[in-house]
Amino acid sequence: MQRKVSDRNPKTSAARLWAPLARFIDWEAELGEAAEARGRGAHFAYEFVRFGVKQAWACLFGASMLVLLIATHLLYPKGAMLARYDFLVVAAVLIQILMVTFKLETIDEVKVICIFHIVGTVMEVFKTSVGSWLYPEPSFLRIGGVPLFTGFMYAAIGSYIARCWRLFDFRFTRHPPVWALGILSVAIYANFFGHHYVWDARPILFAAAIILIGPCTVYYKIWKVHRHMPLLLGLLLVAVFIWLAENIGTFTAAWAYPHQRHGWEPVGIGKLGSWFLLMLISYTLVAWLNRPNAMANTNS
Repeated sequence: MQRKVSDRNPKTSAARLWAPLARFIDWEAELGEAAEARGRGAHFAYEFVRFGVKQAWACLFGASMLVLLIATHLLYPKGAMLARYDFLVVAAVLIQILMVTFKLETIDEVKVICIFHIVGTVMEVFKTSVGSWLYPEPSFLRIGGVPLFTGFMYAAIGSYIARCWRLFDFRFTRHPPVWALGILSVAIYANFFGHHYVWDARPILFAAAIILIGPCTVYYKIWKVHRHMPLLLGLLLVAVFIWLAENIGTFTAAWAYPHQRHGWEPVGIGKLGSWFLLMLISYTLVAWLNRPNAMANTNS
């Protein structure tokens, strides 16, 4: 979490990508300068809040989906003419339309969401067919046993990574070649299907991920300077939060694992490994679209 490479040019603010935020750039810069002038405590508090706000903005679509799951679980009328799952599909599409209309989301982010929707739905169709999990409620808008809203849950992960990439101006040292990550991601995706029939290759996949990504450092800018952490740790932390979100999703009965058929129980910590591997696929797709930039200067 060290400071690296100062950049005091407000014109580089990622907020310019989203019109509703752009109007606040100058005001927010003045607020930051005032906090910095008050000393280290105020400066730290400002960056801490700024980090939280950036994370919240990056999570905007994913958080919206979680709110929908919780709200429909608590409030959606049973026996409604429009099934709850179908309502979630319609609501997710409307959220996307509104976000694009009001420039809360860029066209590039929509492309990422579409890719993840397809990748996630294909895997969901297979996984439900072999009983890995199930969707207990009826619906019309589905493919096989998979309601179409589920693709948006995977898309939320891709959306989050893509937005973080820009909001925190990601730079890297010793980043693995994207083609190598692509090969690993294809192997991970194939293993999600193949381990039901042949040996589960996850130990090898974890080892390959550590070898490829372990040496990489990601530099992220909260305000004026870049800080850094191991990329592997960053991906693991995101996987932890996805696992927590999955616990919320199963608590709302949006889907259920076999051990949850007769009542909710927490999702086992073992699923964290699966989410970490899925994170690698998500990260690779975003890296392929954004092309990682090297950190030119790592001197303080």
